[in-house]
Amino acid sequence: MGLLSSLQVLAQLNSDGAYKKPLKEVIASIENRFGVKIKYADSLVVGKWVNYANWRFRPDLETTLDNVLMPLDLKVKKEKDKQYKLSVYEYYRWNVAEGWAEMDRIASQYADKAAWEKRKDSLKPALSKALQLSPLPASPGTAPIITAKRIFNGYSVENIAIEILPGVYINGSLYKPLQYKGKIPVILNPDGHWEKQRYRPDCQYRCAAMAKMGAMAFSYDLFAWGESTLQFAYENHRKSLSMTIQVLGSIRILDYLLSLKDADPTRVAMTGGSGAGSHTVLMTAIDDRIKASAPVVSLSSYFFGGCPCESGMPIHACGSGTNNVEIAAMAAPRPQLIVSDGGDWTDKMPEHDFPYLQKVYDWYGAKTLVYNTHLPNDKHDFGLSKRIPVYQFMAKTLGLNLKAIQDTNGQIDESGITVEKETALYVFGEKGEGLPATAIKGFDKLETLFYKSINH
Repeated sequence: MGLLSSLQVLAQLNSDGAYKKPLKEVIASIENRFGVKIKYADSLVVGKWVNYANWRFRPDLETTLDNVLMPLDLKVKKEKDKQYKLSVYEYYRWNVAEGWAEMDRIASQYADKAAWEKRKDSLKPALSKALQLSPLPASPGTAPIITAKRIFNGYSVENIAIEILPGVYINGSLYKPLQYKGKIPVILNPDGHWEKQRYRPDCQYRCAAMAKMGAMAFSYDLFAWGESTLQFAYENHRKSLSMTIQVLGSIRILDYLLSLKDADPTRVAMTGGSGAGSHTVLMTAIDDRIKASAPVVSLSSYFFGGCPCESGMPIHACGSGTNNVEIAAMAAPRPQLIVSDGGDWTDKMPEHDFPYLQKVYDWYGAKTLVYNTHLPNDKHDFGLSKRIPVYQFMAKTLGLNLKAIQDTNGQIDESGITVEKETALYVFGEKGEGLPATAIKGFDKLETLFYKSINH
C-alpha cells in the first residue's frame, strides 16, 4: 500500500473521515463479534459506507444491527438461529408489538358507536382524497367489449374489457349461472399478487363455483398485470398511481355489473387474496354498494401492504394515522369474513386484531356478522382450505345454493369445473390483436391523462 493510500485509510478512522468503513467490512465485524452469519446480495452492499462505524456497536446484536443498518434503509430478517438475511427497509412491515401498539393507539380515540361513527365519517372522504379520486374522473361511458360466451357445467364465462378512462381498459371474465330467475348477487373477485394472474386454477375454481351457486362473479386483473400489460409495463404496477387506478377500475366494474338487469344491488360482495385482499378492504370502506366482504390472507395491524398498489398512496396517513384493520372496521355492520393463516403476516389475527373488529361490530349489535377463519398450519395462498370458508360465507350472506358445489357427503367438490387455458380468458386475442387502436400505451401517457381528468 502506498503512503497516500495509507494516509487515506488512517483519515477514515478519525472524526475528520466520520470514522467510516465499507458496509461489507462492518458486516464481517458483526459476524465475528456475535458469532452469526448474515447473507446478502452484493448489490445491497456495493458502494455503501457506514459513518462512525465502530461507534455503532453495542453489547447486543439487535441494537448493533439497527444502529448500522437503519441509516442505510436496510434491515435483516432472522432465518434461523444465528443466521440472518440482509434486505432493504420495508416501511410497510412492522414488528408485532409495534403494530399492536399502533392499533391500540388508533382504537383509543373512540369508545362507543357515536365516537366511532364520527371517526369513520372523517376517514371515508380522507381515503378518497388520498387516492386522488375525490371527485371521480368522468367515465368514458363507452360500451364494454365482450367476447363470445362459453358454456360449461352449470355456468357460463365471457371475457369483458371495460374502458375506465379514455383508452384505458380493465379486463376480466364474468362467470354466471346457466339457469336462474330474477336478480342474482354480484361478487367482485380481484386477483392478488400470485403468478399467472387471474388465469390460475384457483381463480377459475372460485368464480365458477360462485356462479354454480347462483351469483355472477367477475374475475379481473390488477393494474399492469395480466392483459393490462398490453398497455403498461409490468414494472408500472409498482408505481403509486397503480393503487388509484385499481380502485377506479373496481368502481367502474361495479358500475357496469349493477347496470345489468339481472344484478341485485342489495346483494353485492367482494373477495380477494393477498394484495387483492387489501384492495377488498379499501373498496369496501369507500364504496357502500359493497354489502359483504371477505379479505383473504391479507389483513394485519402490523402489515400495511407490501406493494405500492396497497400502500403507495398516503391512505394510512389519513386521520392522523390509520391501518388496514381500522379500515376493515369501516365495513361494520356489513358482514365480513377474515381468512388468516400461520404462514404470513396474518398469523396472529385471532389474538389482537380480530377482537378489535368484534368490538366495533358489537357497537352495532352485529358481533356475529364478523368472522375469522384462522388456519394456523396453512401458508400464504388462496387454496381450497381458504375457498371453502369463502363459499360458505357467500352462501350464508347472499342466499346462494351451497349444495350446487357439494358432493353426496356434503363436501365441497370443484371437480365439475373446467379450468380453461390462459388464452381462452383473453379479451383482446392471443397476441393482443384485438386491443382497440384508441388504447393508450405507456405509463407516462396514463399519468398525463389521469391528472388532466381530475383537474378539469
